[in-house]
Amino acid sequence: MARARTIRLWSSVHTWTSLASMLFLLMLCISGLPLIFHDEIDDWLEPQIAAPDMPADTPRVSLDRVIAAAQARFPGQHVLFANLQQSEPLVTVALSPTPVPAPGAFHRVTLDARTAAVLGEVALHPDLMDVVLRIHKEMFAGLPGELFLGVMGLVFVLSLISGVVLYGPFMRKLAFGTVRGHASPRLRWLDTHNLLGILTVTWMLAVGLTGTINTLATPLFDLWRAQLLPSLLAPYQGRPVAKAASVEAAVAAVRTRFPDRLISSVTLPTAARFGSPQHLIVWTKGRTPFSARMFRPVLVEAENAERIVSPEVPWYLQGLQVSRPLHFGDYGGWPLKIIWALFDLITIIVLGSGVYLWAARKRVARRNPSLAAAVAAREAVTS
Repeated sequence: MARARTIRLWSSVHTWTSLASMLFLLMLCISGLPLIFHDEIDDWLEPQIAAPDMPADTPRVSLDRVIAAAQARFPGQHVLFANLQQSEPLVTVALSPTPVPAPGAFHRVTLDARTAAVLGEVALHPDLMDVVLRIHKEMFAGLPGELFLGVMGLVFVLSLISGVVLYGPFMRKLAFGTVRGHASPRLRWLDTHNLLGILTVTWMLAVGLTGTINTLATPLFDLWRAQLLPSLLAPYQGRPVAKAASVEAAVAAVRTRFPDRLISSVTLPTAARFGSPQHLIVWTKGRTPFSARMFRPVLVEAENAERIVSPEVPWYLQGLQVSRPLHFGDYGGWPLKIIWALFDLITIIVLGSGVYLWAARKRVARRNPSLAAAVAAREAVTS
């Protein structure tokens, strides 16, 4: 009796946690599917600015010259940051009419890193993948939306754990992988639901947990800034925003200090919350497909490139950065993306079949309460 009560309790947990998170999980699975292929879709929908053909050994010009060319395109504007592409010799420079940019009120100019020639301006309007990402990330609700989806992620993980607990008793009299083809449609779907769920549970747990971790990105980065910047900037209190002596010198100093890392972008001194008024922030990353998602900032004093501070990235931000490639499955090329997409589709089937099974049981309960109780008891002790 105690065992039957325990199974019924876990069954209730599985049912209600699944129902509570189902609509949001379906939305996340459907929106997450195109995000797996976001690079390919972006290339297909939006014409990309490409570097002109030149000999492979053509050297790059100084970043200072590239930034000066961008400023010449928009005289009097403030340089916010420069992104250095790894796949092509391109640099994208962001400029704003004001030192602290208003949302959407800035320009992004792409230049040839070998000649400093302006190749085009990146459109600031959100493209299709930006819209899909916002839906997937926070449902157009900002930080509250992110945190809410994080809670739904935890509810989903609880539904998976309860499903695993129930799987053993349910399959006690059935061989693994059994789908009773001659049974009623409801039993066939129940077997299919259980089989697909147990086959993909590890993937679903990984994606659910990493997705929950990702929803904490904003508060975690804010926590780190609150812990790091006050002590770091204390010696510079009262000084105005510094003018960078040389962006090229800062990048060269970082490359010398950290030869095993790549430079992804440089944030110039700013009063905005994403930077430092007295430092260039040189963002570095690893060289492998996985470590390329592991970013680490290096702060270079604006007036003296020899003074470098590389703050340790705390464990919680390291966990956050590890969770991102694991969540989207976009670090292993086409094979991994296809695997992630297949698991995503299977998860949609598991979620949909779970709703069907719940609705079918409710329909039976309305028509014949005694039969529904007998079916529930039989399923609780494994068919």
